[in-house]
Amino acid sequence: MTQRWKLTLEYDGRPFVGWQRQENGPSVQAALERALAAFGRETPTVHAAGRTDSGVHALGMVASFDLDRPITGPKLREALNFHLRPDPVAVLLAEPVEPEFHARFSCLGRAYLYRILNRRAPPALDAGRVWHVMPPLDAEAMHAAAQRLVGRHDFTSFRASQCQARSADKSLDVLAVARVGEEVHVTARARSFLHHQVRNMVGTLKLVGEGRWTADDVTRALEARDRSASGPTAPPDGLYFTEAWY
Repeated sequence: MTQRWKLTLEYDGRPFVGWQRQENGPSVQAALERALAAFGRETPTVHAAGRTDSGVHALGMVASFDLDRPITGPKLREALNFHLRPDPVAVLLAEPVEPEFHARFSCLGRAYLYRILNRRAPPALDAGRVWHVMPPLDAEAMHAAAQRLVGRHDFTSFRASQCQARSADKSLDVLAVARVGEEVHVTARARSFLHHQVRNMVGTLKLVGEGRWTADDVTRALEARDRSASGPTAPPDGLYFTEAWY
């Protein structure tokens, strides 16, 4: 009997070209499908709540697939983690779900965290996992400016040129900025995001944190509906997919 499964995953995005299986390099999706084939002799397609880009990490990615082999959740988790090695992907939880569940299409919302290491010294332990910004950032000014982007807007100014979404009209539920020790954390929550939207918003807010832009500049960039009007794209290093809810 076929059973649909829901996985909660953690992974380091640095070795991968992204979530989605591609011809130009290793992907998280392909790593999971190889692990499934290795222990179950089945090759199901694994679907994810979000298609993270090359170098982007995950703390709570959700994936789903169908499996004919009878197995318990804990045993499936252990088998997948065994066959995933040495890829930096970990199955945190494996749960049986209803046949109607789909990691992407059933998802009601997604959350991301962006970590900026804001100090003079470079990262020794977190290289590739944070964006290292040396000039002091004003996190309070960044947070105030971020509120100009919350709500329903045309986010063309924060959309990658290769974005395949039909419309740039999106609702952004939360965009919060806070200092946590030597780091500045940007948290974003919405039903869905455009390609590079979070990284483009973070790159724009960095200009505010440095005192080069004001909140009014962020509003003008949003209203321009032109990618060239907003700030640079932040690197993938500091971006984490943290949560999907259903």
